[in-house]
Amino acid sequence: MSSLGSDLGMVKQRRWPALALVALAAQLIVALPARAQDPEATTQEVRIRQLEAEVRALQRQVFPGGDVGAASLPPPGAQGPVAGPTTGMLTRMDSLEAQVARLTAQYEELSNHVRGIDARLSSAAPAPEQHVARPPLPTPLIEKPAPAPVAAKPSSSRVAAVKAIVKPETGDAGEDEYTYGFKLWQAKFYPESEQQLQLFLEKYPRHARATYARNLIGRALLDDGNPHDAAKWFLKNYEANRHGERAPDSMLFLAEAMVAIKDTSRACIALSEFSHSYAGEAKGRLHSQYEQIRGSVTCN
Repeated sequence: MSSLGSDLGMVKQRRWPALALVALAAQLIVALPARAQDPEATTQEVRIRQLEAEVRALQRQVFPGGDVGAASLPPPGAQGPVAGPTTGMLTRMDSLEAQVARLTAQYEELSNHVRGIDARLSSAAPAPEQHVARPPLPTPLIEKPAPAPVAAKPSSSRVAAVKAIVKPETGDAGEDEYTYGFKLWQAKFYPESEQQLQLFLEKYPRHARATYARNLIGRALLDDGNPHDAAKWFLKNYEANRHGERAPDSMLFLAEAMVAIKDTSRACIALSEFSHSYAGEAKGRLHSQYEQIRGSVTCN
């Protein structure tokens, strides 16, 4: 098989030179009958030998290995008895013409065979590997969020309770703003906590606590019974910095928000993304919360 492949390769590489030789041989054959009437037989014999040499060259092009088989030229004088020099030359020209026809047919057959091999190799070539990505998280998760309720005027007792929570003064203004929002959330003053944390993000958008603040806004909304808006904040925190310290928490809370909305499909997508991207958290710090949320929904 390797020898055949090598020969076929040489046929492909030498395709045009072989055709040129076929054309040259044909021109010489057409020219010979007119010259056969020339009494100078010696000159005609030289031309016939030249034609034989050209045909042998064509044989070497079609059969690079030298095994020409049935296409070998008959030796001069092997065509049988002849009536005279002219008749002998015509007989030899007929033989040469037949040899050229056979070589041309064999060359075309080999060329077709090579083209067939090329076509099969092209069709059998493996398709490029395609990366199969996980289904993206739907965005926006909630096309029509529930309208925000009109905020009622807080009671005097609530205002007093909020004022009782003192903002820290550590010298790190950004950290103090975040901590104050966290303390409001701890005290279950969810709207006040959300407002304070949004103020922190406006003033310090690149602060190290930004990932904490976005996640905590989502938690405040979720704890306050507003899973629609909470989901938007959890997704926003995940997309803002997927390697942030609270990105795993936001993805897990996103699943919890989807369960609260009864959107099973999106809850399962969020759970799958969490387990894939944050496998360490799923087995460690957030393991119990992950198992609890996963147990509350049936995913395919």
